[in-house]
Amino acid sequence: MLAFFRQRGHQPLAWVVYLGVSVPVIASCGPIAWISYPAYCPVGRLGWLAAGLTFALLLALMGEMRRFAVAGNSTIHLALASLSILYVGGLLGMLVQLRLLNIDPANHPGSTGNRYGLIAWLSLLIVVKSSDIGQYAVGRMLGRHKLAKILSPGKTWEGAIGGISFALMGALISLGPLAGALGCPSGRSWTLWLGGCFFYAVLVGTAGIVGDLAESMLKRDAGVKDSSHWLPGFGGILDLLDSLLVAAPVAYALWVVGLVGP
Repeated sequence: MLAFFRQRGHQPLAWVVYLGVSVPVIASCGPIAWISYPAYCPVGRLGWLAAGLTFALLLALMGEMRRFAVAGNSTIHLALASLSILYVGGLLGMLVQLRLLNIDPANHPGSTGNRYGLIAWLSLLIVVKSSDIGQYAVGRMLGRHKLAKILSPGKTWEGAIGGISFALMGALISLGPLAGALGCPSGRSWTLWLGGCFFYAVLVGTAGIVGDLAESMLKRDAGVKDSSHWLPGFGGILDLLDSLLVAAPVAYALWVVGLVGP
């Protein structure tokens, strides 16, 4: 993110961005460090992420206050640092929250506590990356109609449809055989399970595509090809995470409302 901003001549505090992005992710891991986390803790699990985001935003505010000298740039720098914290730190924190999802084993015989959180996390990873593979493969072979010509000229509607098809296969595998192998089978009827897999694949896969386009927008606005110099050949580490970042809260919401699960 800092590379994007610097390309446009903006200089938010680097230490604020690095620390601000890390704090929400680390805070989200709070329940893991708590050996016997209370089942009915008022903070819950999302509260740790909210606390981390709050602290990080206050840190960004104080950092800009400390270096304030001339009027004209502080608001822009604060806004850019806050965007980095929310976009990267907040959405990465949702990946942690997805893993921490807990289903009461007393109500679901055969389950083992928050092992459903592992299935939720794995299903997100498999569905989104299956979609990425499908978009690339089908788009290269059959792509004709541009999906977002300005944001990402390489993306096509044919590739997007192929991506959703691959995402559905990923959902069927992760929520079926993989979930059963990990001791978290679904107790739903065949039709309900299949319908849940279908909508999960469509919604999470679509969110992944939106995440990819969002990062493409940021890169094009900054006039850069790669998000960073890390992982050369892949476009930077943010290029590997962009689809997961936006898909994570969508997947979390679908598990919480019970679209998929036991």
